[in-house]
Amino acid sequence: MSHSRPTNASLSELHLTGIPGLQHLHHWISIPFCIMYLVTLAGNSTLLCMIKADPSLHQPMFLFLSMLAVIDVVMSTSITPKMLDIFWFRSTSISLDACLTQMYFVHAFSVMESGVLVAMAFDRYVAICNPLRYLSLLTSPVVAAIGLASLLRALVFMSPLTFQIHHQPLCSPAVVDHSYCEHMAVLKLACKDAASSNTYSLSVSTYVVSFDSLLIALSYGLILRAVFSLSSLQARKKAFSTCGSQLCIMALFYIPGLLSMYMERYHQDLPRYIQVLLADLYLLIPPALNPLIYGIRMKKIRDGVRRVIFRRRPIAGGVGPGPQGTALGLVKTKSVP
Repeated sequence: MSHSRPTNASLSELHLTGIPGLQHLHHWISIPFCIMYLVTLAGNSTLLCMIKADPSLHQPMFLFLSMLAVIDVVMSTSITPKMLDIFWFRSTSISLDACLTQMYFVHAFSVMESGVLVAMAFDRYVAICNPLRYLSLLTSPVVAAIGLASLLRALVFMSPLTFQIHHQPLCSPAVVDHSYCEHMAVLKLACKDAASSNTYSLSVSTYVVSFDSLLIALSYGLILRAVFSLSSLQARKKAFSTCGSQLCIMALFYIPGLLSMYMERYHQDLPRYIQVLLADLYLLIPPALNPLIYGIRMKKIRDGVRRVIFRRRPIAGGVGPGPQGTALGLVKTKSVP
């Protein structure tokens, strides 16, 4: 007589494997992962403190940057401590409720980050291509509405995923072949056919990445068109450097995340650790680099750091968004078409 496999009524605890096939390297892998997490905490926390402490930074571009910093800290914190626990102490167990909570935070905040990246690209477009209307277009209520829209979109798209898992019977062995509770990895424990849930997850991810990437590309395309009209070669170089670095960090966020999901669904013959590493890195690298790419390189942030640390008077001639200059700090407003 065959024995029925236990479902989620008895699966109160799951086990994460870490990075399958590379368990013998977990201690070494934990070093860069830990460094990236500490950099994420330090960089984003510093950025938030600086923006809060300096009234001159209470502008739309820095409000969006604050949103991004909070999202990055929450998203990294939702997975990294548990991953390090697995790498260092081989503590693979996680309760089903904690797993579902982690899954929700990871996927919802990923969608929120994508929405904020779109908002920041639009902010750059307005600041550079229409600087005289910058503060009239991006008022505080508009910025708050954009942030709320990003949050609501994440809730609407990601809540069904957690709901489906919560009501999906799960079978033993309760081993999730991943370093965190990724949706499609957990669904492999489903006792019933979970094709519809997998299709929904893949469809939503593809839509978010494709739609948001298109809007970001459009914004930066218009920005570069404005930059090409500049007479100063130095200004062009600075523009290309700034836009290029921002686009690279966006690519690091979008491409590995989407690739990992498609590999999970369609390329299961590839080594499992490739898919898991891609899924890990898109959640760890961008949050660590965002404070540097979007924050430290901005002149107004650097000036704000000096004012707070040395308690100096505001530095005259600083370039920022709005009528005083472009958001990238590249050229004066009068130079922007």
